Amino acid sequence: MGSGDNWKELFENWPEGMPRQGILITSFQETVPFMDFRISEGILLLQRERPDTLNARKMMVSYESISALKFTDVDDISIYGELGFR
Repeated sequence: MGSGDNWKELFENWPEGMPRQGILITSFQETVPFMDFRISEGILLLQRERPDTLNARKMMVSYESISALKFTDVDDISIYGELGFR
C-alpha cells in the first residue's frame, strides 16, 4: 500500500462530526486551503472558500500528489482517533 492509498483511506474515513476543511500541501509545494471535498477512486476534489490567483475555486489532485494535511480547528486531538491515530 503506497502513500496515495493511505491518503485515500484517510479521506474515505473522515469522521462525520469533523469539519471537512483543512489545508492540503501537494508534492509540487502548492498550499490549498479547502472548505469541502469529494472523493473518487483516484482523485480528490477540493473546494476552496476563496479563489486562488487564477480564479479557481475547485481543484482535483491525485492521492499520490498529496504531501501533507494541516488543520486549523481547535478541537481536541482525540477526534483524530476516528482516523486511526492512537
